[in-house]
Amino acid sequence: MKNFRTKIFSGIAMIVVMSFMTSCAEVAGPGTGTDTTTLQVVNTDTLSLGMASTFAVFGGAAGITNQGLGTVIVGDMGTTGISGMITGFHSSAFSYTETPLNIGAVTGTIYTDAPQGTVASKAIADTTIADMQTAFDNIAAITGGVDPNSGQLGGQTLAPGVYKAAGGAFLITGGDLTLDGGGDTNAVWVFQMASSLTVGDTAPRSVILVNGAQSRNVYWQVGSSATINGVGGGTMEGTIISSAAITFSTAGNTTLTRLNGRALALNASITMVNTVINVYGAAVPLPITPDPVTPHLVETGTGVTVSVITLGGYINVANDGGAVAATMTGAGTMNINNSATAGVCTATQTGNGTMTIGTVAVPRSNTGVLTVTVTGDGQTDVIDTGTGALTITNTGNGPTTIDNSSTGAVTVTNTGSGTVSVTASGAGTTVFTHTTSTDVIATCVAGVCTCAAPNASCL
Repeated sequence: MKNFRTKIFSGIAMIVVMSFMTSCAEVAGPGTGTDTTTLQVVNTDTLSLGMASTFAVFGGAAGITNQGLGTVIVGDMGTTGISGMITGFHSSAFSYTETPLNIGAVTGTIYTDAPQGTVASKAIADTTIADMQTAFDNIAAITGGVDPNSGQLGGQTLAPGVYKAAGGAFLITGGDLTLDGGGDTNAVWVFQMASSLTVGDTAPRSVILVNGAQSRNVYWQVGSSATINGVGGGTMEGTIISSAAITFSTAGNTTLTRLNGRALALNASITMVNTVINVYGAAVPLPITPDPVTPHLVETGTGVTVSVITLGGYINVANDGGAVAATMTGAGTMNINNSATAGVCTATQTGNGTMTIGTVAVPRSNTGVLTVTVTGDGQTDVIDTGTGALTITNTGNGPTTIDNSSTGAVTVTNTGSGTVSVTASGAGTTVFTHTTSTDVIATCVAGVCTCAAPNASCL
């Protein structure tokens, strides 16, 4: 995990004064493109997102879900919940329950609780959501907001200012919303809603920035949920801070939906389908090839399921005393070190990758139960020096190597066509059953070795 640095606070300007002056920029009026009502804006730079400033997506305690192959998150991602609440994503450090149809790339760091997260990353997530709540409250407290068109922002052109939905909800439907900076790149827009934000209807709608307007200076404070372009497509601008859920597009839509800014949900999850979110507010060149998953250490004292599906990366599982269930269905590499005193480990390999349980340097040495099931064509290697029972079942076609020097019982069953090599040098009882025609050698240096196989040799 990268070194935790002081997050760069975004310059969110608090708009504190509204007056009626002919020297100020015009604001769109109801049903028209312009109005003589004007806003005087004072930028005090006192409002900050704090730790949330580098987060493109934050899903409260409920997590983030991705569907589709086109999702790219430029920036950090986080949740205060367990890492299993993030699905369909990967960073350069780990894959979060991706499937062949749901793959999303995250360029920054993902901050969560265990098992993928650490105490330090959970602390970052906790601080971030606290800063989000502070920002939400500060934006909601700004006074003087006006409703330019009875909650309907579609088809409007708005100058910088504070806008508050009189009926509680803002809509961008029937047309796009244009924000005109009037040549000022520091111009700020704040949109306040007691309830919901809806963007798009039967067609996607966009927020268009002109004359110096910047996505970093646009803020949407949403009292309940935000729905962004359910039909797919369109480009949203700015930071969305919502009390409830944020949803981008709908399952099955392949057209990319974009947000140049942030999606920050305080009390609910964020769901996206083929969505590109860039915290830096710039367009992302496509296509983007997801970064490969590099080795990552997972520590757990409770149950967890870990999987590599399609990316061909690594999963390193270290069990510190709990129950670990590790499943690999792809072509990646899974390394398991079950060296806790009494941890229970279940490893299942159904793909074509390599599964290693224990190494020469750090063998599996615990007193707990280890159960390995191999149904795919990948290679499985087990080095065991502990006293716990070891059960290996191989029904696939891949090679399996077991080196057991422990005093625990070892049971190996091979019903597939793959080669199996068993070395039992400990004092434990080894039972080896082989039901196919492939020649197998089981070597028992000590203890009791039983070979029940037509083509197996017990040495």
